[in-house]
Amino acid sequence: KENPMREIRVEKVTLNMGCGSDQDKLKRAVKLLNMVSGQKPIITKTHKRTKFGMAQKKPIGAKVTLRKDRAEKFLKDVFSVVDKELKEGQINDGNFSIGIKEYIDLPNVKYDPDIGVIGLDVSVTLERITKDETIQWLKNFGVRI
Repeated sequence: KENPMREIRVEKVTLNMGCGSDQDKLKRAVKLLNMVSGQKPIITKTHKRTKFGMAQKKPIGAKVTLRKDRAEKFLKDVFSVVDKELKEGQINDGNFSIGIKEYIDLPNVKYDPDIGVIGLDVSVTLERITKDETIQWLKNFGVRI
């Protein structure tokens, strides 16, 4: 019998949209993340020490963190978008990331003319594992690498 504490689990799924200094795009990003995740997104801001001539503490993006059942359900939807295929370069120690070019590719999400057509980044964090274990977990999930 295997130790249940060694079982690989999804710690979190983070949905992120970087908007730069475009405040209109930021409003659309917040609306999209709310629609896709069912949670209120937080606004990400620049750091105290900024580069590229950006002002301090200026809003530059939005993100949402999904955990437990919501994270796993959303992950199944994301895998259906990428045809259950990832490149090995997208995977590192217990983490992998997927870019979605158009949110309308997600199942059960309809086009909203107020948002337009924009994409988002999905980052997945798994608990307590190495890169090889991550690849094995993805294969068990039905993903080709």
